[in-house]
Amino acid sequence: MRNRFKSSLIATGIAAATVSAVVTVSMTRTTGQVSRTARTSDGKPNLSGVWQANNEANWDLQAHQARPGAVTQRGVYPYAYAEVPAAPVLALGAAAGVPGSLGVVQGDAQIPYTPAALTRKQENAAHWIDRDPELKCYLPGIPRAMYMPYPFQIVQSSTKIEMAYTFSNAARAIHLDKVEGPPDDTWMGHSVGRWEGDTLVVDVTHFNDKTWFDRAGNFHSDALHVVERFTPITPDALRYEATIEDPKVFTRPWKIAMPIYRRLEPNIQLLDYPCIDFAEEFLYGNLRKQQLVKHWEGETIVVDIKRKVPPGDRLYEWYGK
Repeated sequence: MRNRFKSSLIATGIAAATVSAVVTVSMTRTTGQVSRTARTSDGKPNLSGVWQANNEANWDLQAHQARPGAVTQRGVYPYAYAEVPAAPVLALGAAAGVPGSLGVVQGDAQIPYTPAALTRKQENAAHWIDRDPELKCYLPGIPRAMYMPYPFQIVQSSTKIEMAYTFSNAARAIHLDKVEGPPDDTWMGHSVGRWEGDTLVVDVTHFNDKTWFDRAGNFHSDALHVVERFTPITPDALRYEATIEDPKVFTRPWKIAMPIYRRLEPNIQLLDYPCIDFAEEFLYGNLRKQQLVKHWEGETIVVDIKRKVPPGDRLYEWYGK
């Protein structure tokens, strides 16, 4: 009986060792494959494909705790942690919450605003619904387009790298050859790229001052200058870095960094997200002679909406915020 038990243990040990060896070989092969970055015919890393960030940067670039909503109000107690969702987002429940994050700002994790700019940032956050250009489906700008929660596609050639984004049908060309700059400032900026070894470095200038970096009110002026770096980690992951400089808003340059991942579904493609159509009632519904969206009733909540038209030039200023 003991011999049978001993033989069984030996057989089990051999089987386990065999499985372990197979797994080790498999992992070694896989690791070896991952370390080899796919390349184009001219020897550069092949970035073509559909990619997407997987983090909370679009809510807030900086480290932040989870919150019950992007817009909140005082709760029972006068403490920030006790605030509750404000009326515009209350009916959405947990779907309106803001997930916590360790942040993507490098160094001391602070965004170095000037005192006046910090005040404006705080006002932006308090008036998020009125001011965030994402809610109006305006073009997202750079770097925000890179970490919004939507896929984007890269198509690479030897002289141009095209990037198409799901949100707002945004797009940009990264020029690897010599081109003239745009005649005016733009939402997405003007991108000029070069290779430093296996890292694609992109210098982005000619911005207007209309875009934000996130939903937390972080903003910039028309003096924004962004330097991006795309470095392959594996064939299916990139390290994305963006150094941000704007002397009108910040006291010094600062940097964000994050991984961006290739979408690996065999049939992956960019699908239309007609956010411009979705935002029309939000943008222009207050201009209707007869209000269209004015009442919603659920099992526990009744929401009545009254639209208003800001007086005078304030109407036009709202669209420009």
